[in-house]
Amino acid sequence: SHRIILLCVLDRALDLKMKFASSTLLAVVAATLTPTAVVAWEETCTQFKEIYADGTELCEKMWADSFVVVDDSNSSAGAAYTMWFFDMMANPNEDVTRALHGNDVADNLDQCHLNYFHKETPSPEDEAMTECHPWKQKSCCNSQTVPSPQALNEAYGEGYQWDRCGPMTQACQRFFVMEACLYECEPAAGLYRKYNDSQKDVHPDYNEWQLHKMPIQKSFCDSWYTACYNDYFCGKGDFFECKAFYEEQKDDDDDKNVGLIVGVSVAGVVAVIGCLCAIYLISKERSGKPVFAPPEQAVST
Repeated sequence: SHRIILLCVLDRALDLKMKFASSTLLAVVAATLTPTAVVAWEETCTQFKEIYADGTELCEKMWADSFVVVDDSNSSAGAAYTMWFFDMMANPNEDVTRALHGNDVADNLDQCHLNYFHKETPSPEDEAMTECHPWKQKSCCNSQTVPSPQALNEAYGEGYQWDRCGPMTQACQRFFVMEACLYECEPAAGLYRKYNDSQKDVHPDYNEWQLHKMPIQKSFCDSWYTACYNDYFCGKGDFFECKAFYEEQKDDDDDKNVGLIVGVSVAGVVAVIGCLCAIYLISKERSGKPVFAPPEQAVST
C-alpha cells in the first residue's frame, strides 16, 4: 500500500516536473544574481534638528569648509552670496562679487574655474534651462547637466545622494536643489575653489571641483534649517564623511555577499540535481522499468 501511495505521488509530480524545474531554476538565478542592498549606513540617519544647532552650522558643516555663513542682517558683517534668486536678468551675486573682489574681477568674470560638470566659460542657456533657471542668462552649467532634481541628486554617484535617509519633504529637498544649482551654475563660485593651479603637483588632495569658504547669507541658511528641521540626514551631517562611511559599509557588505551568493548557488545546484533525479526516477517508474525494482527471483518468490 505504501508503494501504491508513493507511485501516485510520483505520477502527480511527473505532470508538474517542467513547471517545478523551471521555477527552481528561476529561483536559483534570482537568488544568485539579485544584489543584497547596502542598508547598514542608514543606521546613522538622524533628524536635522539633532545634527545641526542652526542654519549656520548646517551650511558650514554639510560640505566641510565649502561655505562660511555671514549675517546679512548686519551691514557691517560684509557681503555674502545667496543660493537662489528669481530675476534672471539681474543676478544679485554679481554685486556681491563686486563688493568682495572689486570691479575688475566682477567685470571680467569670464572663466568658471571649477571643473566637474562645469563649462570653461559662463554663457547663456537655452529654453531647457528650467530647474536652475535663475542662471539662464549667464551660467557655468549646461541645461543638460541640471534638468531635474533627480538628475542633480544622482549626479555625483552613490553615497552622495541627499535623500540617502529616505524621501525628504518637498520643502527640504528644494534647498538641496538650490545649493546644487549654485555650485554648478554660479560663475562666482569658481572664485572660491579650494586649490589653485599652483598646487596641482604639490598638494596631495588637489582637485578642481572643491569649494572653500564661499560667503553665504545667514538668512538663506536659517530658512534651509527651518525647512529641513524634521527631515533626516546621515551621520554627523557632513556629506564627505557620509560618503566615506557608505563606501566602508559597502565593501564590508560585498565581502559578506560573496559567501552568501556561493552558498545559495551551491544549494540551488543541489536542488536542481535533486529535481532532475526525481524526474528521471518517475519516468523510469512510469515506463515499467523502475530503477529500484526488486530482483526477478525475489519477485517470482
